[in-house]
Amino acid sequence: MAMVSLSSEGKTNPLVAGYAGAVVTVLIWATWVLATRHTAATPLGTIDIGLIRYGVPALLLAPVWLKTGLMPKHVPARLVVVMVAGAGALFFQVTAAALHTTPAAPGGILLGGSMPLATALIGITLFGERPDRMRLAGLAAIVAGVVILLAASLQKSGMTMTGFLLLPLGAVLWAGFTHAFRRSGLSALEGAALIAVWSFLIHLVLAALFGTHLGEASLPDLALQVTSQGVLSGLIATFAYGTAIRTLGGSQAAAFTAITPVLATLGGAVFLGESFGAAEITAALVVGAGVALSTGVLSPKR
Repeated sequence: MAMVSLSSEGKTNPLVAGYAGAVVTVLIWATWVLATRHTAATPLGTIDIGLIRYGVPALLLAPVWLKTGLMPKHVPARLVVVMVAGAGALFFQVTAAALHTTPAAPGGILLGGSMPLATALIGITLFGERPDRMRLAGLAAIVAGVVILLAASLQKSGMTMTGFLLLPLGAVLWAGFTHAFRRSGLSALEGAALIAVWSFLIHLVLAALFGTHLGEASLPDLALQVTSQGVLSGLIATFAYGTAIRTLGGSQAAAFTAITPVLATLGGAVFLGESFGAAEITAALVVGAGVALSTGVLSPKR
């Protein structure tokens, strides 16, 4: 999958590559929410997970960031800062801290559902984007579906104040990354490499200041985090989402993130034995329709 994706830029239909990148992203993120929540039951802290999440792709993508440099000459420094903060170290520490104290289902719902809304609002207010009626209807449907899921989840498992405060902040950070990357001129691979190496360096500093618990974790726990955080989330999902932004546009790509909480809820029902009923089914249908409308599939051609 990764090798197919890495060769897709410029060689396949751009829309196909964009939609594929968006789908891959949300599939990986659904497992990322569960894997991050799982670490609350292990000795691993957010700094440890950050070292894994960004250290693996920083190593694998070393040829890329060594070629571009840590500060590419053609990219304004402010865009690099927003990208690293929005999809890298700051975003990860904020969301991981929230997910450590928040049940996975409502946490994933609040984070994934807030992302397309934050991205659309930033696009409208700062960059003059004017979504058509179909896309606005899709955004409204996403919000409605998320409200349904969140309400059902709150009745079952509750939500911490930490989650309420930090997860929307994480969504805003990610929205900032979405718009910054789109305007950076970087390829999806270059963006993923820069975010990984800068975030890894930041986590090395954090580890030096506050220490790590990597040596206390079991091999199965480390293997799970290397796979889910380092390879899937840190490398493949970041590249896939960058591809989606490049071909679909920032707001349209971000709309797909609303599928994440639906998949996380389904995954919780299938793999964790969590309850799944009419509210979850209704929300899945509503969010799915909203994503379809938000991506412009049914919008009038101009």
